[in-house]
Amino acid sequence: MKTAISLPDKTFEEGEKLAQQLRISRSELYAKALEEYIRKHGLEAEVEAFNRALDGLDEEPDPALQAAARRTFEANEW
Repeated sequence: MKTAISLPDKTFEEGEKLAQQLRISRSELYAKALEEYIRKHGLEAEVEAFNRALDGLDEEPDPALQAAARRTFEANEW
């Protein structure tokens, strides 16, 4: 897929230098950068969803779970 984008001169020049250093084409550099950006922001969305789910949990510990943990702890030698 071909596309045209506008970049600030400095960003373009830095991208050109980086592509040369990495020995990849400008198109490959831009494609990799966009893939990384998408991956990063997708991960951020997953973390936000996870945090929203955690916000809905009861913060008070389950008494039965606490009792079971206490029995397990007391039954084992430290």
